Amino acid sequence: MEGSLGRTLCILTGASRAFNRSLALLLVSRMAAGSALLINSSNYGTLRTLSAQLGKARPDLQVVCVSINLGGQAGLQRLLEVLPRPPDLQRLLLIHDAGTLGDVSKHIVDFADPEEVNGYWALNVTSTLCLTARILGAFPSSPGLKRTVVNISSLCAVKPTKLWSLYCTGKAARSMMFSVLAEEEPSVRVLSYAPGPLDTEIQGSPQKTKDLEEKQTLNQARFSQILVDWSVYAKKLLDLLEEDTFESGAHIDFFDE
Repeated sequence: MEGSLGRTLCILTGASRAFNRSLALLLVSRMAAGSALLINSSNYGTLRTLSAQLGKARPDLQVVCVSINLGGQAGLQRLLEVLPRPPDLQRLLLIHDAGTLGDVSKHIVDFADPEEVNGYWALNVTSTLCLTARILGAFPSSPGLKRTVVNISSLCAVKPTKLWSLYCTGKAARSMMFSVLAEEEPSVRVLSYAPGPLDTEIQGSPQKTKDLEEKQTLNQARFSQILVDWSVYAKKLLDLLEEDTFESGAHIDFFDE
């Protein structure tokens, strides 16, 4: 299992979340010596803690922490400046999970401020598109290099949920964006992976939403037996990447058989 992904450069956004912390710890066990992992989040303290854990688990890997906002030109440029470039690279892996839930106290008819809505798209959709373009541009197709882009998706990309209009729409837009990427760039392997309910969707959401029915649904999901340990979600994703038999551009849910 160790080193099964080869010499890899992985960029993981949203790395402070519970799912991604579990993913990172499992991921490094499958990366060959000399690989590099760049982790990004707005929470620098959590990044440093995770970096220390990763370094202890795999001292033969390079771990770079980048706590910057990727929603603007300056943040994207800074990330490229500190991006590791391991020699003899075999795999480029870009995993997108940076993003926000949005204001779940509002119905669609309450969103009357274009600046609020456009700010959400900039952080959750535009930045994802532009980061993908920058990373693929920095590592063009070449013999012996496998390039893979993963979009951490959600059931909300395909199922409407009251009061989550921004989140559902953003997830749906990202899923379609990466489906188009798969059509346009056949040399890039593309996957939208929807784990079970994530911390983003569950923790604190019942306190933020004002709809009684939705509060009950979220609380039931929080304590439901279908919720599993984050590492189980993460392992399935890594198994999918290692097997590499999925259709590029596919949307795969953790609960799919």
